Amino acid sequence: MIESIITISIAGLLAGFIFAMPIAGPISILITSNALKGNLRYCNLVSLGASLVDFALIFISVYGITKLYSLYAPAIPYMFAAGSIFFLYQGYKIYITKMDIEHLEDIEDLEDKSKLIQKIEKREKGGFYTGFMINFLNPTLFIGAITSSFFVISLIAALGFHTGGLATRLDQHFEEINKIENGYLDNSKPLSIEKFENLQIDRRKDNTPEPSEFPKNFHLAISICYAFFLSVGSILWFFLLAYMLVRFRRRINVKVISVIIKSLGILLGFLGIFFGYRSIMMFIT
Repeated sequence: MIESIITISIAGLLAGFIFAMPIAGPISILITSNALKGNLRYCNLVSLGASLVDFALIFISVYGITKLYSLYAPAIPYMFAAGSIFFLYQGYKIYITKMDIEHLEDIEDLEDKSKLIQKIEKREKGGFYTGFMINFLNPTLFIGAITSSFFVISLIAALGFHTGGLATRLDQHFEEINKIENGYLDNSKPLSIEKFENLQIDRRKDNTPEPSEFPKNFHLAISICYAFFLSVGSILWFFLLAYMLVRFRRRINVKVISVIIKSLGILLGFLGIFFGYRSIMMFIT
């Protein structure tokens, strides 16, 4: 059982780090755009706020609170609508933001510099809330959480590692939620997941089979471990991304940075439009 906890924790850490890498996600866009402006503390708070939602969604998907999902599903169109407005607003803010922080050293008037510092600090304090809301208002994250968790844990089990019964449980949860979604998950699964479902790898001879019964609350504990370390993995990636961008941004021409930031703002706006479209189509159908 200790082996299962260690395996699941390491897998969660690596999965969180790797799955956070795509730059097209709203959190990545927000962190990249602000890191290029030098707002490292804001970026870190955004990643912490987003990771709190990640932890909750991953825990729900792995622990298998399918009854909660049945209550959550009817609210998805409204969340798409709210997310659309929030994404459009954040995209607009990113697009129009001036890089005052780049010129902080040039301000000689102490009063003006103090006002600018206060403005930056006020904006930074909202980072945790912004990161939390962006992930909270993104209904696609739940499907992503259940699919990615199914992929990772199925792969671990196929490779012969102990999962503490999590692979079997997650397979059941996946099927239950798939019924609620009327087969949507099966239709949206990548081919790689289908391959891993059918993958059979002989366990090493010195491997002992997993016990059929586990102590009370063991599934709860191992689900928390996986969700926690997956969240930590995503935080580590975003901290590293923000740090590297802040450190090396001065090597990039300011005009180029400005164009990149505005482009990211536009991209976030397009995500908002897409969410709005999804919301309208759901209300119509």
